[in-house]
Amino acid sequence: MITYKQLTLAEIFEDCQNKFDNDKYQFLSLLDEAIDLDEIIPVSFISHFYASTGRPRKHQLYPMLKALLIQRIFSIPTDTLLIVFLKFSQELRDFCGFDVVPDGSKFTRFKQDFLSDLQSMFDHLVDLTEPICQSLDPALASMTIFDTSGIEAWVTENNPKYANRIIKQLKAFKKSHNLDDSYDPYKAAYGSMPTHAASNQAIQQMYINGHFCYAYKFGIITNGLGIVRDITFYNKDFLKNHPDIVVGKKSDSPDEDKSLADSKALLPVLIDFFQKHPLINSKTFLGDAAFDAINIYKSLFEEIGFQKAFIPLKTKLSVEGTDYTVNENGIPCCPHDPSLPMRREGSRSHLRSKLPTMKFVCPKMKWEYNPADKSKHRVCHCDNPCTSSSCGRMIYIYPEKNLRAYPGVERGSQEWEDTYKIRVNVEKSINHFKDSFCIASRKTQNEKTLHANLLRKRQIRRCIEISGYCL
Repeated sequence: MITYKQLTLAEIFEDCQNKFDNDKYQFLSLLDEAIDLDEIIPVSFISHFYASTGRPRKHQLYPMLKALLIQRIFSIPTDTLLIVFLKFSQELRDFCGFDVVPDGSKFTRFKQDFLSDLQSMFDHLVDLTEPICQSLDPALASMTIFDTSGIEAWVTENNPKYANRIIKQLKAFKKSHNLDDSYDPYKAAYGSMPTHAASNQAIQQMYINGHFCYAYKFGIITNGLGIVRDITFYNKDFLKNHPDIVVGKKSDSPDEDKSLADSKALLPVLIDFFQKHPLINSKTFLGDAAFDAINIYKSLFEEIGFQKAFIPLKTKLSVEGTDYTVNENGIPCCPHDPSLPMRREGSRSHLRSKLPTMKFVCPKMKWEYNPADKSKHRVCHCDNPCTSSSCGRMIYIYPEKNLRAYPGVERGSQEWEDTYKIRVNVEKSINHFKDSFCIASRKTQNEKTLHANLLRKRQIRRCIEISGYCL
């Protein structure tokens, strides 16, 4: 008797992913069979593309989108090379639906003229694929991971000779004026260099990957599965829509500047994202230490509605108005021995106010059994007790009073360690953008073209999800 096994959605998705990685031609066939572009492409995009221009369009919408999809699938770095692929491959032309291959200017104008439509298309794909993510893994799908990065632009300021010349001049200045070691030529060079490239003000000086350069900066949101949910460029339109973001004067520390810039842009990006996608109900936030600020924790919990925030500490914790200290994870320590952390015992409140609490007890307290009445009770075995109670010291923490110390989860716990490891998925997505899809090697100064290229990468991931779902 032949037995049958019901494949899970995760297994189907994995099979689709393997086809994408190892057999791209088969993956193209799968896309052609499973993807209905009429369902994916908004009507507004079609209307805008076919609006009266005085003469009929030589190249149709669907073939143009399929060609750009191919470019990302095969990691073709330039439009020129894409055109070569299309001209020499009948199979690729058939997949796209081209009778005549467009020239390079057609692809460039398409990406620039219809950037807002491409953005709307991929925002629609986010909503379309959210149920698929929830089916794959509800816990991971309910996570929001945020990070920032930048793509270095093809400008003079990124030539190593540009920075080296300035550093060399400042070293000579230090030597000629007999300055001591408090004068750092490298910091001085950073402070003296312009805040943006001369050719394009949108190309900002920033600190990424351990060095400062001139780049297009963007914020990226993924879920716990590593699937990109949003990309926001920190351009003039973004700053115009968020006048509350004040671009401060550069300091002597590129690390500090990056941290401040990241923290200022986080909440506007998240608020915009959840307004565009009201059906996405995320419970957990993951970010790096740049977001370790009291106002950020307060906004994450109260304004956006997260229940847990996994953000490493940037500076040491402190609790004012108490006779005890806390360790690096916010756990209260014995008043007589700060090196001895107290022990967590439950998280439910027994108080009439029903406010959430975290209960910590003396580390030398033990539960002992009384055979006479068959009951258990606490007994403190401390030689130098800090309280007259036989049960030992008990401390109740109200997380809402200090969300930085108690962000919905105990710092240093196993849950914290296991969950925060998932944050690496957003870094994998960024590297995938830059390396696998050749975004970092694009020799362009045009932000619209670069933005469109990133959106097409997102399209590929969505197509993998939809194809797996439709199998």
